[in-house]
Amino acid sequence: MHIFSQSFKYDHSWSHVVIGMWHKYPNAHCTHVVNVDVLDRTIDPITGIIRTERVLGCKQKAPSWIVKLFGGSEDAFVREISFIDPATQTATITSVNLSLSQFATCYERIQYRPMSSAQTSFTQTAEIQVRMAMWRSMTDKFEDWLVQRFEQNAISGKAGFSDVLRTMWEAKEQQTAPS
Repeated sequence: MHIFSQSFKYDHSWSHVVIGMWHKYPNAHCTHVVNVDVLDRTIDPITGIIRTERVLGCKQKAPSWIVKLFGGSEDAFVREISFIDPATQTATITSVNLSLSQFATCYERIQYRPMSSAQTSFTQTAEIQVRMAMWRSMTDKFEDWLVQRFEQNAISGKAGFSDVLRTMWEAKEQQTAPS
């Protein structure tokens, strides 16, 4: 198993970031995410925690040898479950690949927490594991390649989400600015 991890901050309030989460896709940096479908959303009447389950449809540009070797297509699906806790101001998102999961899994966990009234911390970890019987050296190389792909997507995701937040909240500020 290989692990990818990163942390940084957004210069936006926690509430702005959480609202922005629902508008992250589509964006110009993450063109591989082509659709997002909400499967379920509930609010716990006691805790107020909002649980949302979504499926993200992606078009991955997988090398042709992978498609030939493992079958499938460039279409890939990811299951995402988020928990928004307004009392503790914590947003936790977990996701796992549904496509080709018999060969490799990517379990991702993201958490947003307020750092101040104007900044939000972001932490992300991904556990990537090849699930095939093969030589350890081949497994390690395949997992390394998958981590590199994940990291590339994470960089694009950060840029895309930053643009979404900037666009949403700059537009809001312009609307509320005195003329």
